[in-house]
Amino acid sequence: MGPAQIKGKNVDIKLWTRPDEVESIALEQLRNISALPWVFHHVAAMPDVHFGKGATVGSVIAMRDAVAPAAVGVDIGCGMGALRTNLTAADLPDDLRRIRSDIERAIPVGFAAHDAPPEGFERLPLWDEFASLSPKVQGLFARARCQLGTLGGGNHFIELCLDTDGDVWLMLHSGSRNIGKELAEIHIATAKKLAHNRDLPDRDLAVFLAGTPEMKAYRHDLFWAQRYARTNREAMFHLAEGVLRRHFPELAIQDAIYCHHNYVAEECHFGEEVLVTRKGAIRAGKGELGIIPGSMGTRSYIVRGLGNPEAFESASHGAGRRMSRGEAKRRFTVGDLAAQTAGVECRKDGGVLDEIPSAYKPIERVMEDQRDLVEIVAELRQVLCVKG
Repeated sequence: MGPAQIKGKNVDIKLWTRPDEVESIALEQLRNISALPWVFHHVAAMPDVHFGKGATVGSVIAMRDAVAPAAVGVDIGCGMGALRTNLTAADLPDDLRRIRSDIERAIPVGFAAHDAPPEGFERLPLWDEFASLSPKVQGLFARARCQLGTLGGGNHFIELCLDTDGDVWLMLHSGSRNIGKELAEIHIATAKKLAHNRDLPDRDLAVFLAGTPEMKAYRHDLFWAQRYARTNREAMFHLAEGVLRRHFPELAIQDAIYCHHNYVAEECHFGEEVLVTRKGAIRAGKGELGIIPGSMGTRSYIVRGLGNPEAFESASHGAGRRMSRGEAKRRFTVGDLAAQTAGVECRKDGGVLDEIPSAYKPIERVMEDQRDLVEIVAELRQVLCVKG
């Protein structure tokens, strides 16, 4: 299907879902974004679009000479990684509990951290460059080092999956941990104080302008945090591979795919150089591989981008929430969680009840809505899931 188009304030909004299925507050957010004078051509909203802080999750925004930090999100560089292994379903034991426990011991989850950076990650350009970040985060150096190679909580996960051929994949979703959040909030607060942002429809959409010291400082810290997030995923894969190799000495990695879905990129669209923010969206340039996860107990997909210009060569980042975490906890029970994650080795307690599959949009519908954005390369189903 092609996008639905609704009237925005300065530019139109193209939706890869039905307008009546988008929350009214999310539609209002999209209209507020469309009112920003720097927004270029149109606003693109992915099939998993839903309400977010400042900017809508699932939005792709191109701007001329400006960028809105809230349109990136506070978890800068949040994204996915997937490794196809040489293992097959026949190699896995019937009971995966021990493997899950070993991964949880090797990779801290939630607010936990390592005592020191993982082996092989002690000396990185990231650490040399830390002193050039905002002065307000200089006290977080030791914490940032020890949080590298850690998962976090919420919708972040580490999974073992099987594709339809029975090949085993290692997949994870994570971000830039506390340091990315701190940098984002520092710069959002700075942007809100700038004179050109006083009359915006939503102060959370405050922007930085090209050529200003505030923009230079934000871009410097932003791109550092995006590299930190990617390195965090690489460190966790290193640790998880070590665990799997103890169980399967013959383990080898066949393919590796990485993609951000909260980030800024300098790109050319409709003949102009623009700054593109994808908040809850992946780049889906023609032929580019990406990852679109479902939720605990549902399918995930490896995809190849079709390079659709109307979507600024983008696609959804996942299924997208259809209810808040609080509503999920009120509506569902631990028994519901166990039923919906049957066959998956994972936590089935109240601490992850807000991640129950029914709290998310059906991933099959999301994929159907973006047939003109990506083609499916592999369909994965989880057999093991680690969450914080």
